[in-house]
Amino acid sequence: MKPRFSLRDMALAALGAALIAVCSWISLPALLPTGVPFTLQTFAVCLLAALFGWRLGLVTVGVYLLLGAVGLPVFAGFKGGVGALLGVTGGYLLGFVFTALCTGLAADRLGRALPALLGGMVLGLALCYAFGTAWFVLLYARNTGPISVGAALGWCVLPYLLPDGLKLTLAALLAKRLYPILQKGRSA
Repeated sequence: MKPRFSLRDMALAALGAALIAVCSWISLPALLPTGVPFTLQTFAVCLLAALFGWRLGLVTVGVYLLLGAVGLPVFAGFKGGVGALLGVTGGYLLGFVFTALCTGLAADRLGRALPALLGGMVLGLALCYAFGTAWFVLLYARNTGPISVGAALGWCVLPYLLPDGLKLTLAALLAKRLYPILQKGRSA
């Protein structure tokens, strides 16, 4: 019986989780009261899921989140711990699961043409935004007071649309270019 993940796959997942962590540390400070910084995490999650496909993409994001949950400082601002995942902005971190799933499924099922990759990435990021914003509204209301969905979107989503669009485009272009190289390594 062949194992689900080869040693190579496990190494790729570990390297991918490390890349997401490094990309989370590359950030601009939060400009809004939410405390959400501009990072390259979204870029890394989309790139890796497009390269690895949905199964290994999910494992990679899962490893990253697990490393953060046990306290390693892999999140933006060198934060880690369950508190970071369960805080008001933790829903966006957990939402990376949706991003990896949609991006990886699009890459696996539709191929790695730019429209397929960008479509999967946009859908995945939209689900991440929806999950993260719902999480933010619930926890913010519990901890601080009621907030409208519109205000939460204004704080947590709208300022990130253009930078995230650029990151998705770059991730799709790189994935299209790097995928054949990754596949050559798989057959060697």
